[in-house]
Amino acid sequence: MVDSRLIDLLHNVPIGDRNVGDNIQICYKVDAPLPFLIIDSNIAGWALGGFVAWPRSLIDLESSLLGLDFSLAIDLWHKERIFLNRPPLEKKKKKKKKKKRKKMRPILMKGHERPLTFLKYNREGDLLFSCAKDHTPTVWFADNGERLGTYRGHNGAVWSCDVSRDSIRLITGSADQSAKLWDVRTGHQLHTFNFDSPARSVDFSVGDKLAVITTDPFMGHTSAIHVKRIADDPDDQTSESVLVIKGPQGRINRAVWGPLNQTIISGGEDTIIRIWDSETGKLLNESDKEVSHKKNITSLAKSVDGSHFLTGSHDKSAKLWDTRTLTLIKTYTTERPVNAVAMSPLLDHVVLGGGQDASSVTTTDHRAGKFEAKFFDKILQEEIGGVKGHFGPINALAFNPDGKSFSSGGEDGYVRLHHFDPDYFNIKI
Repeated sequence: MVDSRLIDLLHNVPIGDRNVGDNIQICYKVDAPLPFLIIDSNIAGWALGGFVAWPRSLIDLESSLLGLDFSLAIDLWHKERIFLNRPPLEKKKKKKKKKKRKKMRPILMKGHERPLTFLKYNREGDLLFSCAKDHTPTVWFADNGERLGTYRGHNGAVWSCDVSRDSIRLITGSADQSAKLWDVRTGHQLHTFNFDSPARSVDFSVGDKLAVITTDPFMGHTSAIHVKRIADDPDDQTSESVLVIKGPQGRINRAVWGPLNQTIISGGEDTIIRIWDSETGKLLNESDKEVSHKKNITSLAKSVDGSHFLTGSHDKSAKLWDTRTLTLIKTYTTERPVNAVAMSPLLDHVVLGGGQDASSVTTTDHRAGKFEAKFFDKILQEEIGGVKGHFGPINALAFNPDGKSFSSGGEDGYVRLHHFDPDYFNIKI
């Protein structure tokens, strides 16, 4: 018969797996930090109360109980409990090492000797075209930044470019008072459109049958918008303008085609956005001065579906407009003049780039110049992040058509190609 004092101390726990005698076991419960003493196999599954013990104390306890009768074992157990019954030791929790967040590493592309002016991806997103003040447009692999080639022939700064939908032809506008058509693959000049003033903005129509080219005010000539017909066969190409629109005061920095090529949208130094009929040249609509930009409009970017477009200005803001009604939808304010804007084709994000005038760059630390691309939520108008790196104002921005990367071109002559890390696609406000 088991001593009553033993029964009073019994607890229902599993039997351990360490035998220290015929009648004694030490049990270690898997899900508890306390070892248990078990006496006599007849009461398997029943044990004395748990106690905390350091390894040395536990060994002493085991050896002292060997060969003793039950009553003496219990007396010894009580004595040992006085010594060993201490608050459980807290296990030191291992500090989880915080995973270092991988920074988005850009690819630096150095192929221009002068400041960048414009960037353009082809439709597939595998080629990136860059323009700069060094007279030489350049084409790069959009994946790894490898330079494929250059287009030599201009004698002045190249302000903008566009590539046909099939990536066969490239058109560029230059300060040498010309716009040129190129064979993308070979780099050969296909045709030159000559003007009486510098060519500023170029844009292919949907279908690549037409091109709109703007010219700057120069030597008594006012700014103008020229529409050129693009022939299928380069040998049949002529320089005759299908339509010439004159009227806006100051330089027209950007002109693009509206939906279905029915309209032309323009913006420039006079801060007014205008929509023109592409067949008659009639002014259809213009932005209200109260809601329009207060300073020079520097850039204009359309959405993928053409339903809205984004404009950037030196008034330190960018504005989102409805293409058909010219209604102001959103305004994004920043602390630096905006030289370039772009919209993500994948997420509701817009990116703005700029900085102070190039004339004061050398007298200011790059951190004070705000030389970074700022990302905003298109709907909420809140800033969600920024990408630093350039050592001068950002003059050009472009999103890859797949929305997974973007590129920026700066006054420092570098093109920086950024492939987004996975965190970018999970940004929540």
